[in-house]
Amino acid sequence: MKTTTRLMLIALLSMPVLAACDKEAPQAEVAEAQAPMAAPTTNGDEEWGAYLTDVVRRNIGDTSNSPYLYYLPSSDSEGFQGAHDRLKEEVELAMQRGIVEGNLVAFGSPESTMMADIVVGAFAQVDPASMKGVRVIFIGDAADSERVREAVEPAGVNYQFVEAK
Repeated sequence: MKTTTRLMLIALLSMPVLAACDKEAPQAEVAEAQAPMAAPTTNGDEEWGAYLTDVVRRNIGDTSNSPYLYYLPSSDSEGFQGAHDRLKEEVELAMQRGIVEGNLVAFGSPESTMMADIVVGAFAQVDPASMKGVRVIFIGDAADSERVREAVEPAGVNYQFVEAK
């Protein structure tokens, strides 16, 4: 009994010492300071997935919930039309239901114009000022940013554009 008590006491007293020896914290800070990923030069889903995840992670800010990331694959990928139609329907339904304040919704694709079309179409059905406090990030070509902004801002969202470059 005394041995168990002593071992517990030693374990408890040694925890602060062991915590102070944590050498991984500076490495974590270095990882955070890494340069942003560049947009993929290929249309591969894995490369685009990693890139979009990196962009969202860097722009998450004070979002209180898990972000929503909508991705449209390249038009030369197998089954593109089906993926396009499903994503369009999914985004339209999600925006009609509404997104709760404090959430982040990101849209990105190697097909920036097609993704912009999906966003514009979905937000055309959203009631004005119904998404206050929601952040929308559009990751794509600068040529598509303004029309996406015009479509989403009436809903009351905080719009952010990140050029895929």
